[in-house]
Amino acid sequence: MGFFAFLILGLIAGAIAKAILPGKQGGGIFITLLLGVVGAFLGGWLGGLLFNAPLQDFFSLQTWLLAIVGSIIVLLVYGMISKRSVRS
Repeated sequence: MGFFAFLILGLIAGAIAKAILPGKQGGGIFITLLLGVVGAFLGGWLGGLLFNAPLQDFFSLQTWLLAIVGSIIVLLVYGMISKRSVRS
């Protein structure tokens, strides 16, 4: 899968991850989409490392699930960091 396809996948995965997570997360739509791209890369890297998952197909369910899970992880970490910095 090319870089631009992975970028689009990350943008969509970030929006889906924000919809899945309960509560109100900080940051606007731009931050969410950016974190979604980072999460898609993280999910793809972890999927390849842990499960030896091939991520060449854009329309593969496995690719989408890894990207969404990676985006959720990144959004959760961002939420913990941003809440901690606001309290300080």
